[in-house]
Amino acid sequence: MAQTLTLDSCLALARRNNVEIRTSQMDIENAREVKKQVFTKYFPQVNLAGLGYWAVNPIIHFGLEDMQSNDMRELLESLYDLVSTESDIQKETSLMKKGASGSVMITQPLYAGGRIVTGNKLASIGVEAAELQSEMKERDILENIESTFYLVTGLQKKVATVNAALTLLDTLDRVVQSALANGLVTRSDALQLQLKRNEMLANQQQLSSGIRLSKRLLCCQIGIDYSDTLVFTEEPIRNQIPLDLSTYQAIKQSQRPEKRLLELSVEAEQLQKRLTVGEALPQIAIVGSGFYGNIIKKDASANAVGLVSLSVPLTGWWETSHKLKQHDIRIAEAREKQEYYNQMMSLEEEKAYSDMLDAAMLMRSDSVALEIAKENYRLAVLNYRAGVYTLSDVLEAHALLLHAQNAITDRHTTYIVARRRLMDLHK
Repeated sequence: MAQTLTLDSCLALARRNNVEIRTSQMDIENAREVKKQVFTKYFPQVNLAGLGYWAVNPIIHFGLEDMQSNDMRELLESLYDLVSTESDIQKETSLMKKGASGSVMITQPLYAGGRIVTGNKLASIGVEAAELQSEMKERDILENIESTFYLVTGLQKKVATVNAALTLLDTLDRVVQSALANGLVTRSDALQLQLKRNEMLANQQQLSSGIRLSKRLLCCQIGIDYSDTLVFTEEPIRNQIPLDLSTYQAIKQSQRPEKRLLELSVEAEQLQKRLTVGEALPQIAIVGSGFYGNIIKKDASANAVGLVSLSVPLTGWWETSHKLKQHDIRIAEAREKQEYYNQMMSLEEEKAYSDMLDAAMLMRSDSVALEIAKENYRLAVLNYRAGVYTLSDVLEAHALLLHAQNAITDRHTTYIVARRRLMDLHK
């Protein structure tokens, strides 16, 4: 069973299936995750650490025999002899045979030169830029799909035109065969007509091959499997009247994603400059640390300490001053590009509007030319029957008629693509 697809259904399928559109959405999610990562810098940083050890021999071993002073050693030995009978004091002691400990450190930055706030703003710009780039990517892809769609429908119209031309040739053939039977024309007229028919059949075959390849391309773009039963149907244009100047000016006031992206590039460079300034400013943080273990003593013990950290990079301003000058150059460069590309986009918009107007005017002109070609062909056939025209005159009129019909098809496609292009520039 044949499946019919319109332009709107093709665009809907592309939004859901096109690989490039889907990957651009992933870029947005990636930018959002970066923003979430930077946001965590507002909160305390917590680090846990653990340590355990076991030594073959005690790391610290000390006894009375290790005393360097003879007098002190004799004094301690005499004291030991007095108390050893009443206590379990040993003449030697060992420490750090084995042990384990755990610690936690909490760091809360109070001031980091504004880099945390600036970093979050920069991450927000990254998200917006990814969204704009995704919007532009989707717009460009859909425009390509639309062009392919109208290529298919245009070729289908030309096939219909060729079929109509073959019908006219069939009618003309009957006239030639009747004249040939009555001895009014020669056999060469019949052969000349057959040559024209073969030319039309070859043209028909070329158009069929072009339609098949164009359909395959369109199926790849919208993410569906190709089938010979697919039928692409062009909906009638809802409004064939070109946009007037006032409507065009109103559309032109809307914000293009490219313009906003250029603004974001300037803002991003300014924020990068702030980050560089922040690297040379004092850094203040509160640090808290807790400890529990028996690294040295046999019995486990706990302790905690709190402190305030202040870091002032005194010699960093020399390097920073050169970095700031570099950022100023980049900001100026971004602004120059912004102004230049804004001018180029203005020209692009004017060209799109002019292309639409030109196509509309030429479409009306081609309509008149088609009517003239039809009348010219009708008169040529009548004059041929009357013996005034030769078959070559009739076939020439037929070729002009075919050309006029194909010109209407091409101009129609050019107009709707130009109109859509102008509207898409300001979505």
